[in-house]
This record gives sequence, C-alpha cells and structure tokens, in this order.
Amino acid sequence: MKKSSALVILLCMLLLLGGITYIDVYGVNAQGSGSASDIKLGLDLAGGVSITYQVVGEEAPDETDMKDTVAKLQKRVENYSTEAIVYQEGADRINIEIPGVKDANAILQDLGRPGALYFISETDSEGNKNYSYTGQGKCGYTLNKTIDELFADGSIKIEGTDVKEAVAKSGQDKMGNMEYVVALTMTAEGTEKFAEATRNAYTKNETLGIYYDGDFVSVPTVGGVFTDGQASVTGMSGYEEAENLASTIRIGGLKLELEELHSKVVGAQLGVEAIDTSLKAGAIGLVIVIVFMIAIYFIPGVASALALCLYVVLVVLLLNGFDMTLTLSGVAGIILSIGMAVDANVIIFARIREELATGKTVKSAVKIGFDKALSAIVDGNITTLIAAGVLLLLAPGTIKGFAQTLALGIVLSMFTALVVTRLILNALYALGFKDAKWYGIGREHKPVNFLSKKGVFFGVSLALIVAGFVVMGVYSAKGQDALNYSLEFKGGTAVTVTFNENKNLDQVNAEVVPVIESVVGGPVQIQTVQGSNEVIFKMSALSVEKRSELEDKLTAEFNLDKSMIQNETISPTISNEMKSDTILAVVIAIACMLLYIRIRFSDIRFGLSSIIALLHDVLVVLAFYAAARVSVGNTFIACMLTIVGYSINASIVIFDRVRENMQVMTSKDDLRDVVNKSITQTLSRSIFTSLTTFVMVACLYILGVTSIRDFALPLMVGIVCGAYSSVCIVGGLWYVMRMKFPPKKEA
Repeated sequence: MKKSSALVILLCMLLLLGGITYIDVYGVNAQGSGSASDIKLGLDLAGGVSITYQVVGEEAPDETDMKDTVAKLQKRVENYSTEAIVYQEGADRINIEIPGVKDANAILQDLGRPGALYFISETDSEGNKNYSYTGQGKCGYTLNKTIDELFADGSIKIEGTDVKEAVAKSGQDKMGNMEYVVALTMTAEGTEKFAEATRNAYTKNETLGIYYDGDFVSVPTVGGVFTDGQASVTGMSGYEEAENLASTIRIGGLKLELEELHSKVVGAQLGVEAIDTSLKAGAIGLVIVIVFMIAIYFIPGVASALALCLYVVLVVLLLNGFDMTLTLSGVAGIILSIGMAVDANVIIFARIREELATGKTVKSAVKIGFDKALSAIVDGNITTLIAAGVLLLLAPGTIKGFAQTLALGIVLSMFTALVVTRLILNALYALGFKDAKWYGIGREHKPVNFLSKKGVFFGVSLALIVAGFVVMGVYSAKGQDALNYSLEFKGGTAVTVTFNENKNLDQVNAEVVPVIESVVGGPVQIQTVQGSNEVIFKMSALSVEKRSELEDKLTAEFNLDKSMIQNETISPTISNEMKSDTILAVVIAIACMLLYIRIRFSDIRFGLSSIIALLHDVLVVLAFYAAARVSVGNTFIACMLTIVGYSINASIVIFDRVRENMQVMTSKDDLRDVVNKSITQTLSRSIFTSLTTFVMVACLYILGVTSIRDFALPLMVGIVCGAYSSVCIVGGLWYVMRMKFPPKKEA
C-alpha cells in the first residue's frame, strides 16, 4: 500500500467517524431525526402509554379466560413494540403499557375494543339488508341495525371466539399477480358455523361482513362453501394491511369483551437519571478500554481504538435505522457485543505477536495473524449469532429487544474487527510504523499444567453450584421464595397516589419512596403520570393490614385524604407462557449452537464441553442470585442470556487453538500437553477480554441507579465465572470425554 492510499484510508475513516458521530449527536435535520435522542426507549427508560381495560359484564370473569385474554393481548401489542407488557390488575381489569408512544387516543383507536368481533350475514332471514354501502367507515359499509338486533335475528353467524388462528400471507393469484390475504382457521365449533354461514352467503350470492369495534374491517364476497374450517380474506393492498387485519381478528377472538376504563401517559420506571448515568458509565468504560488496548498493543491498539469508536457510533446510528426499542436488557446485548468486538481484536493481535516471535516481518505477521484468527472469531460470533436468531424468532417480545441489539452488535463487531481494524493497521504500517517494536513481540511461555488441577477445579465448581441449591432450599424451607423474585415474576400491589402538588421522579425518590419502603420493606417501582399529580407505586403483594398501614403513613406524611390513595393487586408481567417460550427458545438455541460446533469441529465432545461449561456459568450465577438475594426481574433473563453468549464464545476460542495444535501434533506428543499448551497460548486473550468487558459493566455498577446495579452485579460475577470456566473447566471436560470416549479410529 502506498502512503497516499494509506492517508486516504485514514482520512476516510476519520471523516466517516466524525460524520456518524455528528448524526448521532445532532441528527440529520433541525428536528434531530436520527440522533441518539431520537432512539425509541422502553418503559424502563422513557415511559409510554398505559391503558386499563375492564371486562364488560357484572359477573366476575373466569380466571382462565383472564389469563387467555392477557396472553393474546400481549401478542397483539407487540406489534407496537416488542417491549410492550400486559398484566392483570385486580379481578376484572387488564393493564397494557406500551413504550415509546405518547398518543393514547391513537393507540386506543387502532387497538379498538378487544373481544367485539363478528361475522355478519348481508341479509337477515326475511331478506332485509343488515348493512349497506354508504362510503363511510374503513370499508365504506355501515350497519342498518344494532348488534343486539343482529344477535336476536341470528344474523351474527360467527364470533371472534370461533376463530382459532388468523395469519397474514402473500403469494401469487391465478394470473401471476402478487396477492396478500389473511388465512383463517376456525375452531371445531367455528368450523360448523362457518360452513353454514358460507353456504348461506354463497347460495344467495352475498357478502359476509367482518365487523370489529364499531366498524367493518372487511366485507369479502364468498366464493364457495367452506367446510374444513379454512378460509382466506382477499383484497388486501399490501402485507402490512393483511397483517393488521389478521392481528385485529386474533384480538377479536378473545373470550372476554373489554371496554376502556382509562388511559394515561406514564413516565420512565428508571427515570432520566438512569439514562444519564448509563451513558456516562459507557463513555468512561470505553475510554478505559481504549487506553488499555493502546497501552498493551501499541500500534494495533490504536487501530482497534479507532475501529471500536466507529463500532459504537454505528450501533447508535443503526438502532435508529432499524427502529429498535432500547431497554436495560438491550444495553446488556450492546455490552456483550462490545466485549466480543474487543475479543476479536485481542485474538488477532495475539496471533500477530506470535508470528513476530518466529522471525516473520511485520507485514507478513499481520496478514498471517488475521488469517489464523479468522476461524476463532467467525465461529465464536456465528455461534452467538445463531442464539440471537433463535431468540428473535421464538422468544417473547421482551427478550427480542435483547436479541435484536445483540445480533446488531455481533455483525458490526465482526465488520469492525476484520475489516476496519485491518484497513487501519495496514495504513499505519504504510505510513512508516514498520518496526516490530510498535507491535510487540510475543514470548513463548512454558505451558501451565491446568489439567493436573482439573479435579480441584471441578470440585470447586460443583461445591458452588450445590451451595446455591442448598441456599435456595433453605429459603424455601423457611416459607420464602428460593430466589428474590421481583414484581415481574410474582406480581404484587399497585398503589396510585394523587398528591396535592406535582412531584417529579427525583422528588418522589427522595421524599416518598423512603416512606413506602419503611412500611413494605422491599424495593418499589415508580411511574409518574403526565399532566397530573398522580404517581403509581408498584411493590410486593401487601396484606390488608399493610395496605391500611401504608395509607395511614402516606396520609400523615403528605397531608392526603385516603380517597386520594387507591391500590390494586397486579399479576406478574412475565407470564407462565412467556417463561415457557423463553425456556423453549433457549433450549433450541443451545441445540443449534451444539449442532454448529459439531459441524465445524467434527467432534461432538467440543460441543458438549462448551454446553456443560455454559450451564456451569449459568448455575454459578444463579447461586449468586440466591445467596446475595439480588432481585430477579426482567433483567435476570437478559443477564443469563448475556452469560450464555459470553461463555460459548470463550470456549470456542480455546477449542479453536486445541484443534489447530492437534493438526500438527506428532505421535510423541501427549494430548494432555496439547490441551495445556492451548489454554496457555490463549490465556492472555481470556484475561484481557474478561478484564475489558468487566470494566464496562463495573462502570455501570459504580455509577448506575439501584435497578442498574441489580443488573450489573450478577453480570460481573458471570464475566469472572466465564473466564474461570474457559481456562479451568472447559479444556479439562473435553480431555476427560476424549479419554473416556475416544474416537473410533483410536479405539
């Protein structure tokens, strides 16, 4: 590369970095569109709209029907945001919280009144028109009668509860044109009703109107008699319209009919302070990592620093570009991907130093270093990317936010490490930094005999895991929860207080929260209500006596009337269905990772060892949760998934080196020595990557608010545990399996 070309590359990189940084700070127009402040934030960071529905009717609804309604509404509102949550409030109310929106009326108009879906025949038994085309409404049709009259004369043929499934699909019609439809599947009872309704309409050459929440959403012509419970609604202008109709029909299939009780705009659960401290912590952590990389790796460290800065600003830009909603869980995904970006550079630079130690020139060492590091980087990132992809497809909405940011970060980290760092490093070399002293020359270290201590390592790990289960058992025996479950898992009590004056989040935290905590003794979540003096406090379930005590305390401290305090029992926001969906997604993700490792390494023992080490890390962190009584809430799942990604990546780096060393081993070489040598060769990578990732999370812990600390502390434990398992556990596991179950050709 010529000096002129090198200067152009560096100038382009700096201009690109500066340009994207400018967009991240100021946006692309005067309104700040595309800037960091324009990123959609979740309820925990920015608040949103809260809508409360009440079941129509005087009788108390069945608990099973309520749970079914909550689950189906959850699927529906995830169309607005993957971070939207739905939970039961009291006996007959359902609360929906949707982040990133401020117009409750627009949401209500789109969401409608859940449960009110009907399929109406065009004429009644006497031939009178039930609806007519007037040009009004969504489809231009309006009813000529009331719903009660239509029920009375049998014109309502099918209700929403008769529809089992509604799915948007696209394909080609008989003429080869693109067609968008909604495919319907009826229940067993609905199949009979639908057959009768379509037979009646087809015989009379009539339409069958689909009516939802006061308006027709579709009035299709019936082209035949459908007896198998399958049908399609055609005439959609595009896939989005088809998906909206399918979603409308699905929500209309609820067993309960709901009506809006009230709606309001709520503030962030963590507040502005959480965002500010997280940004400050991230910036400080990034600076420390950059200084560390330059101090350790010199010129390669400078190249990685520029690439890492470009990585960070690209993440911010693309969070906007892909319209992602950022929550505390999403921050976890970004932290992990930053760690993996640093990890890729550490692997490359260690390889370059090894090549320089053999006497190769800097130019040759750089090329060979990148080539040799490629397999470990690609395998580690793709394995984690597979997990992120499975979570995106199968996990519930709140986990998808984590998976989205993780997937984005992984792709960008691979790009910046393998492309940007290489370009910058080659440019710096061309500009005159050709002396090996600017790159560091590796030294051959005597292999550490890690395998000789494998029994001790296994014993320590087993003791920690068993201790965790013992602690959980002790708490359970005392009648307490094995883990310190938060509101998201257990539900609790929501207390709405209308103060005599408006209080911002900082005032509430300073003045009110200590008063409530003195009564309830546990953590309290806060939501302010925009345009009012109301503040919503969510806490663990309170007995009647505790509720009364809290009311007395609040009225005395803040000069309130008891009528200004309302409390309701709320259900968990993480439902059993969400738990089972998450577990299923994680199991499938692990199976896919195992399959990939098996294919890439041609030895199932590598995959099994990686998965066991992964489970080891998760169980040790779970033991920490139990012993330290750290709150187990929404971020618990993100924390565990972060540890899974971190652990599998660390194992693959070591196994990549084991595979490489086995290819050159002679008959005199002992497999034990190969494993010890491989672990020793990758030891600096294990230490440096863990250290840099730990620093990022530690900054969050030191500067963050309480909720962020509850998230950062176990993650720090997970990083340390991941480093320990990759160095002390995973190699020993593979060696034991290899000795106990040797390949057939060696048997």
